[in-house]
Amino acid sequence: MSDLKSARRSVAAGIFDVDGVLLASPHERAWREALQGFAAPEHFTTEIYEAHVAGKPRLSGALAVLEALGVPEAKRQASAYAERKQMRLEELIKAGDFSAFPDALRFVQAVRALGWPMAVASSSHNANQMMQAIHLGSGETLRDMFRVNVCGRDLRRGKPDPEIFVLAAAELGLPPEKCFVVEDAPAGIEAARAGGMMALGVARLGDAELLRAAGADLVVTSLDEIAIGELAGGRLGRRAA
Repeated sequence: MSDLKSARRSVAAGIFDVDGVLLASPHERAWREALQGFAAPEHFTTEIYEAHVAGKPRLSGALAVLEALGVPEAKRQASAYAERKQMRLEELIKAGDFSAFPDALRFVQAVRALGWPMAVASSSHNANQMMQAIHLGSGETLRDMFRVNVCGRDLRRGKPDPEIFVLAAAELGLPPEKCFVVEDAPAGIEAARAGGMMALGVARLGDAELLRAAGADLVVTSLDEIAIGELAGGRLGRRAA
């Protein structure tokens, strides 16, 4: 059964975000803990992370958080907050405070088994380091699963601009309309739709309505819900209960 919002189109490639889609990363924790001295860290909720940070470039996210929390002179302080967050994030990554979502690994392997090309696309400069540390049974790492990797590129515009996804599609050698994008953040969903791609939302944080409101074609709470048989035919759909 499908709850697609738009008419079905045939897709033949997948583009994946990293944080919140493939990996349970320490990004949210780093943003929260880095707030000390700027605002009360306990005021940084998951809702704020999803609405103002997830999927955005670092400095844009820092400014959005400070403004959302009413911090005085937010523009002046945003760079320092962003730098502190990055330092804390690198500490957490070095400590191994991240893991792969099992359903994501199964889905990536299922898409690969279809013979479809895949790309990974994240604005995070730490995404590759984390994916390289996830070892699969085949002897490969998670990073090795993707033909195209545009993570951490210095692009002109961040999500919700579609630049990163359009670049990924171009490097896959396919038009955007032949690709589906897997995202967990509203800004990422908006970027996928703006780029002319189908948007698959993963609501791991109880934020399905936010993803639908952003324009997701299909929203699931686990990638195990995707009907691989339908996908083989070029369609995004939900497995029958």
